[in-house]
Formats: sequence, C-alpha cells, structure tokens
Amino acid sequence: MNNHVWRPLYVALCIVALILIVRVVAVPKDFGVHDRGYMYGWYRLGNEKEWRNFKVKYKTSAYCIDCHSEINKDLQRSPHARIMCEDCHGPALGHPDDPPTLTINRERKLCLRCHSYLPYKTSGRGHIRGVDPDTHNPEAECVLCHYPHNPVKEGSK
Repeated sequence: MNNHVWRPLYVALCIVALILIVRVVAVPKDFGVHDRGYMYGWYRLGNEKEWRNFKVKYKTSAYCIDCHSEINKDLQRSPHARIMCEDCHGPALGHPDDPPTLTINRERKLCLRCHSYLPYKTSGRGHIRGVDPDTHNPEAECVLCHYPHNPVKEGSK
C-alpha cells in the first residue's frame, strides 16, 4: 500500500494508544467498580466516605416548612407553589444556625429571571406571565407591589 494510506492509519493508532495510556495513568483504579464488579458510571468506590461527610447545600422546601408554616400556607395557594424556596432564597446550608447565610434577595432581576416576557410560545416559560421590564415600573422592586410568596395578593410582606 502507498504511504498516503499508512501515515493516517499510524496517526490514528498513535492517538488511540495515547488515549489508552492517559486513561491508565489518570483514571483511578476504583472508578466504576461496584459490589457486582465493573459498572459504567461516574462513581468511585473509594470516595464513598468523602460523600457521606459532604454537607448538603440544598435542603428542599420540606426543610423550610417547620419554621415558616404561615408563608408555606400562602405559597401553596399561589402560582408559585411549584417553586422551591431555595430557587429564590439560595441554598439553606447553615440555616437556621447561621441566619445571614440565607439572604432575602429583593432585586428586580430575581423576578425577571422567570417573568421577563419571552416570545417563545412552545417553551414552558411561554406560559408564565411575563412583563416588559423596560415599561413595567422600571425603577421599582417587584416586592413593592407584589407579595412574592403569593403574587395574587398585593403588597410586600
């Protein structure tokens, strides 16, 4: 065969060999190993202890209900019922032990993440009531007129 066939073949074989060598050096021996033998997946048997000691940042809305039951009652009767508390308030890591870690963000752009008008009718976001941020009270925070836990109610709380 001619060189124009062998040269690209050698290059391709060298690339494959290089990938296999890097894999042997870079990938830990216990990566993908489970009780039943080798399994595909992003899992390392040796770091299970690390993950057990890892602090969970997000706690879900069920974590908030005990202390904030009144707000939860309002929230359950509102269009925002499906939204998790931490979507707006941030991760509950350290809360309530360290209250300043959970901020109450009253910035307009927080609401506009979901409520800016989008022209995409086929998107799930197309069903969310949108506003034009340039014409809808552009200098005001949303919470001055809307109660975020139940936007059907007026005023902030």
